[in-house]
Amino acid sequence: MYSFFSPSPIYLDTILAILRITLGLLMVYHGLEVFDAELMTGYQGWDAFKGPLAKLMVYAGKSSELISGILLTLGLFTRVGALLCIGTLAYVTFFVGQGRFWYEEQHPFMFVLFGVLFLFSGAGKWSLDGWWFGVKKI
Repeated sequence: MYSFFSPSPIYLDTILAILRITLGLLMVYHGLEVFDAELMTGYQGWDAFKGPLAKLMVYAGKSSELISGILLTLGLFTRVGALLCIGTLAYVTFFVGQGRFWYEEQHPFMFVLFGVLFLFSGAGKWSLDGWWFGVKKI
């Protein structure tokens, strides 16, 4: 019980691994929409994507979600995956959602915050990065 109230981390490396894998799987889930042509056409009709590059922007965004999700889930090039997650979902939050991260656009902004977490913490345990480069205890 003492450890629960102490300021020291409890199972930090395990919890970070679970959060990274969960974030990655959620990003893969959202990124798989890239294979649904009807849904992608619907996204192109949004005001934020009007113009000659609408199709490219929508497909690049969804592909980025899929790729970052795969990288984060596997813990492979985790910081690259985190940067893709941050960039894509920050665009969704601040341009598509017009910066309303405190109310309507909390969902994509939470992904941005988790991306920042893994940008700085790295993959940790249960990761291909850890297997290749070694894991330092936090």
